[in-house]
Amino acid sequence: MIENLVKSLGTDLLYYFYKKDYDVQSLKQLLIGHPEIQFVSLVGVDLGGNDTDEKIPISLFLDDIDVFIKEGIQTDGSSVVLPGIASLNDGKVDIIPDGDVKWFVDYNYDNIDYKTDKPVGTLRIPCFLKHNGQFIDSRSILKQVTNFLKEEVLNLLENDNLLSDLKISKGDVEDVILTSATELEFWVRTPENNDVKVKDLSTSQVMQEQYWKRTKGTVRTALERSLTILDLYGLEAEMGHKEVGGVKAKLTSDGNTTNIMEQLEIDWKYADALQAADNELLARTYIKEIFQYHGLDVSFKAKPIEGVAGSGEHTHVGISLKLKKGGYLNLFTPGNVKDNYLSIIGWGALMGILKNYEILNPFLSATNDSLERLKPGFEAPVSIVASIGNNLESPSRNRTVLLGLIRDLNNPMATRFEVRSPNPHSNTYLVISTLYQVMLDGMKYAITSGKGNKDLENEFKKAYGEDAEYLEKDRMYHSEEDVFEEYSEEERSKYFGTPPATVWDNLKSFDLYPDKLDTLYQGNIFNDKIIKSYYLAVLKRWTTEINNRIIPQTAKLLKNFQPLHVGNILVDVIDEERWNIILDLKIDLLKDTDSKISLFSRLRNAIKVADYDLTASLQIEVQSKIKKLKDLYNVYKRNII
Repeated sequence: MIENLVKSLGTDLLYYFYKKDYDVQSLKQLLIGHPEIQFVSLVGVDLGGNDTDEKIPISLFLDDIDVFIKEGIQTDGSSVVLPGIASLNDGKVDIIPDGDVKWFVDYNYDNIDYKTDKPVGTLRIPCFLKHNGQFIDSRSILKQVTNFLKEEVLNLLENDNLLSDLKISKGDVEDVILTSATELEFWVRTPENNDVKVKDLSTSQVMQEQYWKRTKGTVRTALERSLTILDLYGLEAEMGHKEVGGVKAKLTSDGNTTNIMEQLEIDWKYADALQAADNELLARTYIKEIFQYHGLDVSFKAKPIEGVAGSGEHTHVGISLKLKKGGYLNLFTPGNVKDNYLSIIGWGALMGILKNYEILNPFLSATNDSLERLKPGFEAPVSIVASIGNNLESPSRNRTVLLGLIRDLNNPMATRFEVRSPNPHSNTYLVISTLYQVMLDGMKYAITSGKGNKDLENEFKKAYGEDAEYLEKDRMYHSEEDVFEEYSEEERSKYFGTPPATVWDNLKSFDLYPDKLDTLYQGNIFNDKIIKSYYLAVLKRWTTEINNRIIPQTAKLLKNFQPLHVGNILVDVIDEERWNIILDLKIDLLKDTDSKISLFSRLRNAIKVADYDLTASLQIEVQSKIKKLKDLYNVYKRNII
């Protein structure tokens, strides 16, 4: 397969095109001219972030191409994640092609067509999902948000204060462009890699032995080929490098490497919002496949290894104006970059994210491992706080905050916000959609308040307990310090809000913050049906994973914690005492008795009766006791000679 991949890279294969550049007849001729493309797949993305994939013979597509493009196909929507919408008794969903974005060709390098001597390709067409006349998928939500926000920004440009700040007139503006980008972090390892210890990974992380170091061997080859293929698909790869996690691989006698365990990051160029999300979906697919072709497992989990840095997917969002006279103007860059960090509307966007973050969080961190990643000590953001830079000449690069202002004094188009809490399993379509919705709420405030740049900056930098017109009184939103060093856990919770400990804590935000939820309802894009469906999908995934994966896997691990001192002539009373404490914890977690039900059984029962407050409370208690038990067993084991 590797030989076929290498042979095909850079050949005359068709990797992507824009449907809008072709009428139906010329598109048909294009595909006929590439007989290696033998299948079509209509790609919709459900509310869980899952993309559909099917193999429709290209001959069927070409025979009825006009109908396919306009009407798509029908499918059983009960098989995708749309709970409360597409049900067993009302499951018909239309998959309708999107003609405004790139159409990608996905090649199977294991399947070479003997007629063309090229890998067999599948044309993957990004689509929308429609149920009972309404669009109900992640892609359509982002599309609608994009269109709505463009209209709202054009309306805001009626404000003389904003136009003066930007040094333009409304008549100068041709279009509003929403730009986004993601940074994809992931772990790679050789299969069945059981020799690498968490202690070694943690030590390497603390000593920064891997971060931005040179890649070697198969990791280097797979990384370089990933960057090459992303370029062929027009993503314009910008960088691939080692991240903070990992250990040095071992060299075998035949010169190959083994025991590979490394964390990597790949970045590519920004695009308009919907295309950026489509690009990220394609990038994850190809990165995983290419590394697997080289014998390496890939994990996009937010926290694949306990006790070691998890993987984030920093998401960048910005807005630009396309000018009639040519060129672009960054909406967040102030007219005078030496006097102000942000434009008036830029300050509003920043404050909109911070004020309404509790309602964003269910979309940004929706899995058990995403909450495991967002803990102090692993360079992951925990608190709702932003950094803009120590001064106007020093752009922000604070790795401890949730939100950073990215700016370049020599490049006004670079101004944007970096949200550091999403992870590779976040639904990027919904992440970007919700970010822009809450940004709009803050932008409206900033424009209608009549305040200038400095007044808005002062509100953003308000002290705890200080009154503010938009931001909350008993909160702080700004810090240029290391928030983990500068503030205790109690102070962080007081000043920046208590971070959620479980997925349920996040989901409860839909009920706890109705005013903030209203910011998502702007434009009637998100509605009760969409929110409820998403809520049910996340809830089911949370409880199912606890019940069917976390409890059984943890129980299996803990059952392997066996006494090591029995029969040892060097045993000491301290070994016996330590083991007895460990045994009591194991019983507390695992074993039902006449007098007490185990924590695992109580957790299962709480899920069964849908008592989710109790489920969340027990999950936290279980996590705490498991950590304690593991630490105790390591101490006990070290003392056995």
